[in-house]
Amino acid sequence: MSNDTPVAPPPDDKDWTWVLDTPCPDCGYRADTPHAAIPVLVRGHLDRWSAVLGRDDVRIRPEPTVWSDLEYACHVRDVYRVFGERLRLMLTEDDPAFANWDQDATALEQRYWDADPEQVRAELLEAGAAIADAFAAVPDDAWHRTGRRSNGSAFTVETLAWYFLHDDVHHLVDVQG
Repeated sequence: MSNDTPVAPPPDDKDWTWVLDTPCPDCGYRADTPHAAIPVLVRGHLDRWSAVLGRDDVRIRPEPTVWSDLEYACHVRDVYRVFGERLRLMLTEDDPAFANWDQDATALEQRYWDADPEQVRAELLEAGAAIADAFAAVPDDAWHRTGRRSNGSAFTVETLAWYFLHDDVHHLVDVQG
């Protein structure tokens, strides 16, 4: 455990919703996953994230301003949680507005670099199983329900699932998982 705060990566302020229309050139993700495959893919990724968290060098940053594998795993754990809540809102409210989430501030506030990899593994596996179950339980007639971010980006349950899945896939590529 370290008391030293590492150099913060530059803020990621891009609007990644373009991945809903165009394949990601960095990870190859295409936003066209069939509904039934979404929870299957998430569950398949959990073993890969678990293996990443077991690496001896899990805390080592490849560059001073690039997250370590541990920091990416913390982020993905939180992505599972945030998107699980957004999905819940979309299924229980009409066109909910999502609370803002600053992933960079969260990383600093929660000291991702200082986390216990075994605790992160348990939390990531739990959160990943929960969101996989939540997507598996979406009724056929609910995939077009809507929700929106404060910046105006609008989602259906389907596009939210695809947007969420890109984050998971992309970060597995980042950590070579």
